[in-house]
Amino acid sequence: MSKIHVYFMPGLAASPTIFEMIDLPKDNFEVHLLHWLLPEKNEMLVDYAKRMAENVKQENTVLIGVSFGGVLVQEMKQFLTTKKIIIISSVRSNSELPRRMKIAKTTKAYKLLPTGLLQDVELFTKYAFGDTLKKKLKLYEKYLHMRNKEYLDWAIEQMICWNRTKIDMEVIHIHGDADEVFPVKNINGFINVKGGTHAMILSKYKWFNTNLPKIILE
Repeated sequence: MSKIHVYFMPGLAASPTIFEMIDLPKDNFEVHLLHWLLPEKNEMLVDYAKRMAENVKQENTVLIGVSFGGVLVQEMKQFLTTKKIIIISSVRSNSELPRRMKIAKTTKAYKLLPTGLLQDVELFTKYAFGDTLKKKLKLYEKYLHMRNKEYLDWAIEQMICWNRTKIDMEVIHIHGDADEVFPVKNINGFINVKGGTHAMILSKYKWFNTNLPKIILE
């Protein structure tokens, strides 16, 4: 049996190291990790998705995207022959976005976010008070790979202003019932991960290692 090629796309600004604990059986699957590219000036999400799709070299692949990466793989689908699209901790249409994001879109408040600060996570870590915050910042330092201000401004705007209104029923949606970024009350038709937060690709990796192979193959 030929192997199934699985491409993983991390979340907004994140590095593919977020998938380091995901272990798909090597007999059945060949894993590929996608990295964020720098957007071109005023690049539309669909054009960015077309460029990203050029990194997928096989047909009948499985695309798995986390958070904004889940939005991106849905846009990539139109440029590829895919076996399955799986999104994790994400949304399938803009109607599933939380109210605060819808308000941010209307008011354009997202343009005021100090994205430049993310470029200096190390400085935050040095001056952070309390162990919990320090631990969280250490995680950011490890997993937040793309800290370029132009990318961050672009990505936040693309996420908040995503124009998809109709859910693609072929897309498989895995979501945690404790997701604090995309609350489950707004999400429809998903595979529920009990206790899963927005970062469950890290915290619930055992669940994914048990269930992802079955979800891909069924």
